[in-house]
Amino acid sequence: MSSSFEKFFDNQGNVKEDLLQDNPWLRYLTETDNVYVNAERLESISSLTGKETLMYVFKTLDLLEEVTKRDLLTSEEKDIIEKTLKWSEVAKGGTSCQRDTWKSKGYPLDIHNLASAEIYKENTGDSDIVYTLIKTHGIIGQCIRGEISVSANAPLLYYANDDKINLSKILLALNECIIRGVSDDIWNNVNVSVKSLISNIISNELKEFSSEYRLQRLCPKEIEFFDSDIDFFANEIFPKYELWYFEAALSDFDMGQIRTILQHTLDVINASKENVRHLNFKPLSDNLYYDYEGKKHINVYKKRIIEKYLLDSAIQNVDIHIKIENESAYIDFKFSPVCEKLIDFCVEAERCGLLTFEKSIIVLYDMFGFRRDAFDRLNNEDKYLSTMNDVTASTKDGIIDYVVGDTVVDVGSGGGILLDKLESKYPKKTVLGTDISTNVIETLNQKKQREGHNWNVQVHNFVDTKLDSLVDSIIFSSILHEIYSYTEGQNGRFDIESVKSALSNAFDSLNKGGRIIIRDGVKTVGNDIRKIRFNSPSGLDFFKNYIRDFGGLKDIPEDKKVLNIDDDSLTVVGDINLIREFLFTYTWGNESYAHEVQEQFGYFTLDEYKEYFKNLGATIIYAEELLEPGYPDNLNKYLTLLDNNDNEVEYPNSNCIIIVEK
Repeated sequence: MSSSFEKFFDNQGNVKEDLLQDNPWLRYLTETDNVYVNAERLESISSLTGKETLMYVFKTLDLLEEVTKRDLLTSEEKDIIEKTLKWSEVAKGGTSCQRDTWKSKGYPLDIHNLASAEIYKENTGDSDIVYTLIKTHGIIGQCIRGEISVSANAPLLYYANDDKINLSKILLALNECIIRGVSDDIWNNVNVSVKSLISNIISNELKEFSSEYRLQRLCPKEIEFFDSDIDFFANEIFPKYELWYFEAALSDFDMGQIRTILQHTLDVINASKENVRHLNFKPLSDNLYYDYEGKKHINVYKKRIIEKYLLDSAIQNVDIHIKIENESAYIDFKFSPVCEKLIDFCVEAERCGLLTFEKSIIVLYDMFGFRRDAFDRLNNEDKYLSTMNDVTASTKDGIIDYVVGDTVVDVGSGGGILLDKLESKYPKKTVLGTDISTNVIETLNQKKQREGHNWNVQVHNFVDTKLDSLVDSIIFSSILHEIYSYTEGQNGRFDIESVKSALSNAFDSLNKGGRIIIRDGVKTVGNDIRKIRFNSPSGLDFFKNYIRDFGGLKDIPEDKKVLNIDDDSLTVVGDINLIREFLFTYTWGNESYAHEVQEQFGYFTLDEYKEYFKNLGATIIYAEELLEPGYPDNLNKYLTLLDNNDNEVEYPNSNCIIIVEK
């Protein structure tokens, strides 16, 4: 527990007697029903207690004790900083009645440094250095983030040459407490910039950062900016407005979408004729996030609908909402009541993961017309990609040893694990990732920017076309079965021509001597019979759902797929390929069922692969099939695999590795 907290609260968490009367700042922070927190800093929405602001203040006061001892602050310096920390957040507190009173006085409560300064002055009558420090509280950090002009620190210049105080020492200690109160990691990353900016303030130099620098700080996930983007911010945004909660609200949007949102905002401001100094995106930030599996996620359904609106503002069910109050424009998007209900349904359906919900969601996508990619798993995407990375790691390491030439392409890059391995093993090669999902490409570009990778990614579908430029190695790792399962060919889905088209276009994309490297599922030769004995009724229920919903294996007559189901013995008997497909779907569990049941993992036998590449004119370098040990290791907990004579048998091979050369 915070040592500062213990000064004011007893063991039951109640404020000690008589302290509220002498500490109005504490009364404002404790007697409040206002939950004010930056969603950017939360791990989960459900973790909110309503005491975040109070505990943050106590954490900064604890840090002040540490800094005082380390930097030998004088009692006067400590007193100035302590008062500043106690009062700088009070505008986030107060009862509803008190907050209404503050609003009626024109205090901009959502610009908490300005409002807190006025509340402090109202309570103490002091308008000296503490008032100024509260008024400029956090601005140095906001300058470094690109949100506010350096000139916003101008009120501090009055004290820069005051011989009675050491402003530099006070500002350094104060900002360390403010920033470390949020995160030690953030302080470690920005403390050099903080010290540099404080040095400039003390020297009466409020030199502004360049517009490009500020834009890079505001949008760290963007790789580069067009001159028109820089000019827009330099002329229309930075000289006129301070930005609040910009990254928290807009970090998942691209620059084109951000500019459209800002232009809508400017249009409303200009039409209102009101004086606006602050663009506050906190309402949008609060609106965009919700919990998924205990962690905060962006509400991708709202984001897609907003994206559709930004392309065509005439669409129904959503509209940008700008409220202007106390020189601040508050930016949000409002959804119609029916749209809100359907978004709530989508959230619950995605969490459930059942096929009936999956089908309903698709209807809603069509109704609203917002984007859904063929392989997009929405908020299950992170978990799916993580699981795929874990399960497939065993043979991914091996296949990259077969890479040749200067340029290598990873098809269907997913979570990017193979891109990372290729970059690590071949730092001098050009590594390119492709995916048909724009959402996957967005996520990979964010990963590249965040982690500093050199590989590149692009949206591309080998079923439709070859690459624009010839390359030396193309890797299909666990992606051809998705191409086979999802591509709508002339004969619908599960059409082998889709795989042949992808491989043919890949072959045509190779330089002479280039290679196609495949790691994927493999079909079992023949029509042997296999039996499954489940350990619990839930396994048998899963199987019944599977045979109802699975649409693959079109080459096997329906009456040959499943020969018997026995509820009493919890056994099923069927064709080995049907049993194999079921086994490798069952291992993913209920949450991924809605997606995995739509996929056929094995579509070519090894010999069929060899024959196809021979007819294509390729030389086969290596071709083997194998059983990934992770499958039986996991499934043996739930079932026993038998032959038709009830003898335990090995699992059919799950995967194959094929390397061919042009």
